[in-house]
Amino acid sequence: MSSIDLMIHEHDNILVLLSCIRNACCGILEGQPVEESDFRDMIQLARSYADRHHHGKEEQILFREMTAHLGSTANNLIRHGMLVEHDLGRLHIRELEAALDRYHETPSTREKLNIIAEAAGYASLLQRHIEKENEVVYSFAARSLPQEVLEQIDQEVQLFEEQADVQRADSLQLLSKLAKKYA
Repeated sequence: MSSIDLMIHEHDNILVLLSCIRNACCGILEGQPVEESDFRDMIQLARSYADRHHHGKEEQILFREMTAHLGSTANNLIRHGMLVEHDLGRLHIRELEAALDRYHETPSTREKLNIIAEAAGYASLLQRHIEKENEVVYSFAARSLPQEVLEQIDQEVQLFEEQADVQRADSLQLLSKLAKKYA
């Protein structure tokens, strides 16, 4: 499997996480209690799988090569688009965690609203981000990067994957648990 195909497959897993997040938010709106531990698991998955694992490969390998070899179009697309959205996703997750902490200390409707707002904001942002990467960024890279660069990316991604094997397996197990409850 090419590194780009692998990243598309990871997007499918992240979309499952986003579905879980949305469904947990809907549960709150429907009067169910805030499942703090589940939201914390979702935060852990967002950080470990979506960000460190998936975005790590993009930022450290694919995007680096795109900006090095594909000129100003790639530079603008990556630096002013994809990386900004990665940072916005991190902000939503930090704010979600802060809202959960405040809710834990003093449960209130306001903090429920903040939990829903940050969680739904993250899910919406990542949904659009995934669509852009799948439809624009990855196809641009696949058709524009020289074959030897694509092969180098594949090798670096394979090494990245080997080093993250246990962490990835743990993340996917946690995702499966959440999907059984929320997806």
